[in-house]
Amino acid sequence: MLLEKIKTPGLSHLSYLIGSQGKAAVIDPRRDCEIYLERARAEGLEITHIFETHRNEDLITGSPVLAKMTGARVLHGPNPADEVVFADTAREGDVFEIGKIRVEVLETPGHTDDHLAFVLHDDDYPEGPVGVFTGDALFVGDVGRTDFYPERAREVAGLLYDSLQKICALGDQTIIYPAHGAGSVCGSEMADREFSTIGHERRNNPRLRIADRDEFIKAKVEEHHYQPPYFRLMERLNLEGANAAPRVMRPRLLGLEDLGESGADHLVDVREPLAYAAGHMQGAVCLPVGMIPAFAGWFISEGDTIALIASEEDELAQAMAHLVRIGLDNIVGGYVGVIPAAAQGKAMQSIAMIDTEEVARRLAEDSEDWTLLDVRALDERQQGSIDESEHVYVGELNTRWKELDRDRHYTLMCASGMRASVAAGWLASQGFKHLDVYLGSMGAWTNAQG
Repeated sequence: MLLEKIKTPGLSHLSYLIGSQGKAAVIDPRRDCEIYLERARAEGLEITHIFETHRNEDLITGSPVLAKMTGARVLHGPNPADEVVFADTAREGDVFEIGKIRVEVLETPGHTDDHLAFVLHDDDYPEGPVGVFTGDALFVGDVGRTDFYPERAREVAGLLYDSLQKICALGDQTIIYPAHGAGSVCGSEMADREFSTIGHERRNNPRLRIADRDEFIKAKVEEHHYQPPYFRLMERLNLEGANAAPRVMRPRLLGLEDLGESGADHLVDVREPLAYAAGHMQGAVCLPVGMIPAFAGWFISEGDTIALIASEEDELAQAMAHLVRIGLDNIVGGYVGVIPAAAQGKAMQSIAMIDTEEVARRLAEDSEDWTLLDVRALDERQQGSIDESEHVYVGELNTRWKELDRDRHYTLMCASGMRASVAAGWLASQGFKHLDVYLGSMGAWTNAQG
């Protein structure tokens, strides 16, 4: 038996290739899906099945493209939001043979109505399942979010509870293979590892340790999650089937003049925050490469044109890959060389970084024209905040910037300064002139308090 995990950085998406006796299946492939065919062929395997645990909200599925490449059959769960045009329906109790591997279907609604888990059996080991592909129902250290049906909040939380009981009944020996790991927007308390068993999770996963169904429902209903606008795009494309990813995942290189004439809707500076703060092109937003999957979909809409600005060409390639995986692939090109541009007389902007001492001084002065703006998530803020600060989540600044005063002085803060830099860059692109970032942010503040 072959079982290989394929991780998509940034999105923390986990997909899998399983194979036996010349046959293979893929679970939850990503949009740039050639990697599965390459790995299968390297092992002498033919991909015959593609299993989708659910309609993903945070990335584009590669199932329809991979099916065209291989002739494999795509299986998706019942009760989708609309017809999944590229897939057949798999239901509870269906069994699929992949060589000596048997894949059994469990219907596990709750995270989404169409959610499935795929139970892995090895004929050489008949005493219970070997593993289970849990999708976004069960993670390592957490369980799936249930906020996609707000009008049915208690119902879907109860459905997830029931589904988790079904998964746990597979036995403590069963290895879990979730669709996401730590850092994904699909959960907030995932452990920083990607291996576990049902037995370990039953004993250690805080949500699985809630034995009472009503108590579990209450806990899930009280959770707070954010839904970026691009989730709606993912929902649609994962029903209709998106086009294949670009074959070359590197943007066209632009010269300085080309960049100026590109007419791009967004100049996206993908360098690190300190580099951006020190000097960036006018109108450019700050979206460091590693933060693109989490935040690009808040500020960039379907069809918007994008020009990338980076320190080196490999950054451009990484940024493009992240954007393509969430359907934002209208990239006109990429430019490398902010310092040479400055040397050629290109006008630059900068954003100051301030420390804890300066924040404390301003708080003590209680200035009428200054605001400390906390852009962390609500649950972070509830765990601890600076009393005098105000709160707007970084993603929600995509529209809520209109509630702010362009003439006011804002200091942006988060947990460390990373998201604050994204927020400051967005506000700067909207014409705010009086901005700085609290470097170290809540981490520095907490340490200073002893």
